[in-house]
Amino acid sequence: MDIILKYFPGLTEEQQEQFSKLGALYEEWNAKINVISRKDIESLYERHVLHSLGIAKIMEFKAGTHVLDVGTGGGFPGIPLAILFPETQFYLVDVIAKKIKVVNEVARALGVNNVKAEQRRAGTFNDRFDFIVSRAVTNMPDFVKWIRKNIAKKSNHELQNGILYLKGGDLTDELAAFPKAIQYELTDYFEEDFFETKKVVYLPLKYKL
Repeated sequence: MDIILKYFPGLTEEQQEQFSKLGALYEEWNAKINVISRKDIESLYERHVLHSLGIAKIMEFKAGTHVLDVGTGGGFPGIPLAILFPETQFYLVDVIAKKIKVVNEVARALGVNNVKAEQRRAGTFNDRFDFIVSRAVTNMPDFVKWIRKNIAKKSNHELQNGILYLKGGDLTDELAAFPKAIQYELTDYFEEDFFETKKVVYLPLKYKL
């Protein structure tokens, strides 16, 4: 929990309480349904919670914003972002039903009311969102194909509506077809070694009928 306060010192008491409960909740659920690797559960706050909040260093979602989290797994990055931005609506989807069960149970236990989670496959629905977030579920060309039709028309932020994607390593080839993509190095925001190769990729996308 200290690592979250280190980089987000302005949390309300309610947010601090919600973040502090995450560790025990995920330990409990991970023992029943494996949504986080055994070795990572001990580093939950650094490798999952803070990593998810890397998006918040790039984008401060306004009240009323709608965000889609594709391939959320156990709720990352959606759950930490929903705690940080309680007036933003988050829709978390994953193809694996047991992972969505964990997401819903964690959100309920925390009293996070701005999260809706369902078992759905990307590309199978037409709902529109201001931003689409994810943690490296696939390569960017395939990801864009999945979610292209889910971008809302009107932009309300300084950054145009689009994708905020957590990924690591050399993305030169993967992003070659997307000259407008911007890579934000998470080492500019977090000093832990884990973030050495981690990035937030922002890709603006236009509304498509």
